[in-house]
Amino acid sequence: MRDRAWWRIAPAVFALAWGGNHFSPLLLLYRQQEGYSQVQVDLLFAAYIVGIIPGFLIAGPLSDRFGRKPVLLVGTVLGVLASIVLGLGAASVPALSVGRLVSGASVAAAMVVGSSWIKELSTALPAPVAARRASLTLTVGFGLGPAVSGVIAQWGPAPTELPYVVHVVLTLAAGAVLLTATEGRRSGTLLVRVPRAVRGRFLGVVVPAAPWVFGCASVAFAVTPAAVAGRVGGGAIGYATLLAVVTLTFGAGVQPFATRIGRATGGRQLAVGLVLAVVGVLGAALVALVQEPLLGVPVAAVLGAAYGICLVSGLTEVQRTAPPEDLAALTAVYYSATYLGFVFPVLLAALTAIAPEPLLLVLLAGAAAVCLAIVLRNSRTRA
Repeated sequence: MRDRAWWRIAPAVFALAWGGNHFSPLLLLYRQQEGYSQVQVDLLFAAYIVGIIPGFLIAGPLSDRFGRKPVLLVGTVLGVLASIVLGLGAASVPALSVGRLVSGASVAAAMVVGSSWIKELSTALPAPVAARRASLTLTVGFGLGPAVSGVIAQWGPAPTELPYVVHVVLTLAAGAVLLTATEGRRSGTLLVRVPRAVRGRFLGVVVPAAPWVFGCASVAFAVTPAAVAGRVGGGAIGYATLLAVVTLTFGAGVQPFATRIGRATGGRQLAVGLVLAVVGVLGAALVALVQEPLLGVPVAAVLGAAYGICLVSGLTEVQRTAPPEDLAALTAVYYSATYLGFVFPVLLAALTAIAPEPLLLVLLAGAAAVCLAIVLRNSRTRA
C-alpha cells in the first residue's frame, strides 16, 4: 500500500508540469493576435526562469524542513493563480510575465518536492525505478499540456482563455487528491548544499549534462518552429504543437531504457544523452539552413530522446547518492542546472543580430560536445 501511495502525489506533479509547458505553443498565437515581438516573447521565457530557479532553491529546503505536503499544496495554489492571471492577461506583456513567473514557482514545487516525495514513497524499489516514476510523471505532464493547449489554440474556441480554464480545473482536482497523500520525510535542515561526499561526481558528471535536459527540449519546440515559421504559414501553432508532442513522447518513451543503456555503457548513460544532444542540435541547424519543416520531426525525436535520457539519468544519480536529509535540496540544485537550458533560445535570438541562426546552432552543438568530453573524462575517474 505504501508503494501505491505515490499515486496520490502524481496527479499534482502532472498538473503543475502541464501548466508549466502548455504555454509554449501559445507563444505563436500571442505573436499573431497581439503582435508581440520576438524580444517580448523571449521576455516571457525569461520570466518563467526567474520564477522557477529561485523556486527550486526555496521549495527544496522548505520541504526538507517542514514536510512535502504543505509546500506542494502551496505550489498547487500558485499553479491555479498563474493560469488565472495568464488567461486574463493575453493583451498585456507585464501580466503574462507575472503569470509566467508564478507558473515557474509552481513547477519548481512539483519538480523538487514531487520528485523527492515520490522517491521516499518508493523505498522498496531501486533508485532508477523511483527516479523514473517522477521523471515520467513530469514528462507526461510537459507533453500533454502543450498538446491539448496547442490543439485548442489552433482549432478551438477562445484560444487565449480556454487552455487556462482546462488547467485550472485539472489542478484543482489534483489538489483535492493531494490532500489525502501520506506525508514524506522531514529533517532539521534548511540549507541548499551539495554534500561533500557526492560533490565530485555531481559537479563532474551530473552538472555538465544538466542544462541539456531542457536545452534540447527548448531547441526542439521553441527554436525549430520559429526557424521555419514562414514555411508553415497559418499552421505554425499546429506545427509547434506537433514538435512539442514528438519531443516529449520520445523523451518519455526512452526513459524506461535508461538503466539498460547504463549497463551497456558502464554507467555512461549521461554521455549517450549528450551524444544525442549533439546530433539533435546539428539537425536543428540543418532545419534552419534548408527551411524544411518535415525535417524538424525526426530532429525533435532525437532531441526528445536526449532530453529523456539526461533527465532520468541525472535524477537517478541525485536520488541514489543524496543523503536523506539533503534529498530535496540536492534535487533543487540539479533541477536549477537543468533549467539553464531554457536560456538557449534567448541567447540564440539575441545573437542572430551578429550571426546566422544555423551557425549559432552549430556552435551550440559544439558546446554540447565539450560537455560530453567533460562527462566522459569524469565518468572514467569517478565511476
